[in-house]
Amino acid sequence: MYKIAAFFFVLLWWLPLVHAQTTSSAPPPPKVQLVKPQQKVQLVVRAPDAAGRQVLKQYNFRTTLSDSAEAAKEVKALVYRMQQDAFLLASADSLYLRRDTLHVKLHVGQPFEWAQLRNGNLSEGILMESGFRDKFYRKAPFKPADYVKLQQRILDYAERSGYPFASVWLDSVSIKENKVEAALMVDKAFVVTYDTLEIVGKTKTQPKFLMRYLQLLPGQLYNQDQVDASQRMLTQLPYVKITRSPQVQFARDKAKVYYFLEDRQTNQIDGVVGFLPDPNRVDKLLITGEANLNIRNISGTGKQLGLQWRRVSAGSVILNGEYLHPNLFGSPFEAGAKFNLLKQDTTFITVQPRLQLGYYTLQYGKFSVFTEWRNSRILADASPQRLKQLDLADAQTTTYGLNYLWNNLDDFYFPRRGRLVELQFAAGTKKLLRNADLEKSFYDTLDMKTSQLSVGLRVENFMRLGKNSALLTRVRGGPAKRSYFPERYVPPGWFRLN
Repeated sequence: MYKIAAFFFVLLWWLPLVHAQTTSSAPPPPKVQLVKPQQKVQLVVRAPDAAGRQVLKQYNFRTTLSDSAEAAKEVKALVYRMQQDAFLLASADSLYLRRDTLHVKLHVGQPFEWAQLRNGNLSEGILMESGFRDKFYRKAPFKPADYVKLQQRILDYAERSGYPFASVWLDSVSIKENKVEAALMVDKAFVVTYDTLEIVGKTKTQPKFLMRYLQLLPGQLYNQDQVDASQRMLTQLPYVKITRSPQVQFARDKAKVYYFLEDRQTNQIDGVVGFLPDPNRVDKLLITGEANLNIRNISGTGKQLGLQWRRVSAGSVILNGEYLHPNLFGSPFEAGAKFNLLKQDTTFITVQPRLQLGYYTLQYGKFSVFTEWRNSRILADASPQRLKQLDLADAQTTTYGLNYLWNNLDDFYFPRRGRLVELQFAAGTKKLLRNADLEKSFYDTLDMKTSQLSVGLRVENFMRLGKNSALLTRVRGGPAKRSYFPERYVPPGWFRLN
């Protein structure tokens, strides 16, 4: 009897296990859901009152959309535009979807307007820079966007004046019959001045030079626009490369600006030596060649020195020199001197020195004033007819001029995008000097003193074509006998259209 009871006990214990294994090994098939093809949704917006319907006619919105979610977004965008146009109480009171149409009941309401926005505590400087006037906010539509722009202009002026933590708000606000009256208030917080300038990176550039060049001097009022423009001014320096955007650290009422720079390899020392038969001496060789020396950022102070010597024939020599000295006497002005010498065998020699004074602006530009002297002397014994054919005579020219350079190139040596514009005006007088070896009759038909006027223009535009290529288009014009502008180096493989 106990054997039969044991058999039924085992059977009852084993059957649930078999059912569980069968269930886990053969899961039921997933349910298949039929997806209906996507249908367009029509948007119908109605206003309950006649005034609202009249206002609604002034707004354009899409009436056919891909689905109900896009239709709801279109309704939100419509309400936002109306609120920006002084209808602050505009709202979608009800939305319901019937078949393929979304019906919207839109409440428009009355437009709000300024009863008065009076000056709370704005100074004269803020009033002038922001353009705020009480009369502009009397019976004028209350548009939030206009107030935000006014608020931003005040904050921008405060940031330029040493108050980067200023705040602007409306005080004593009262609303009566959709008319808003308030007082415009500003809290400048505390004044902030520059502390020090720090340079981070592998560069020999000295912070003292960079502070004067960027005009960020300790104790000077903090200016956010100046910090933003400093990055553009750094792109004008050919011997440094910006690795990161500048950062500002505020500590109490001091601001410390960090610049992340690395040096470029821009120095140049090279030369070429050649030998030619000397036409004046038999069995002798004439040494010819070219030597170039360009040193930039001397001792990290931004000074630059350049020399070029070239001799291509007997008695013909070209010598060019240039020196730039930034921060003249601790000022933001840059002094420069240039020297050009051209000796053409035994015919003539021309010496042309030039002095200039430049100033960098915060908006990509550089103004320069200069004076230039040009002295030409005849060396050979030539007939008056030959001198007139060559347009040669002893002469001295004094010129004064103005030069403006503007560029927003992304890189000084290898620009891929940006534009460069250079414009130069020069005026002066040219005096002919009497040569004792020439007869007086040679000068009878010549003007001994004439006025000189010249205009030079150069425009370059770089358009990026690929990662390492760009298209350069250039327009250049100037005096026919000489060029004021040096040739810009264009890397191999780049396209140039002059």
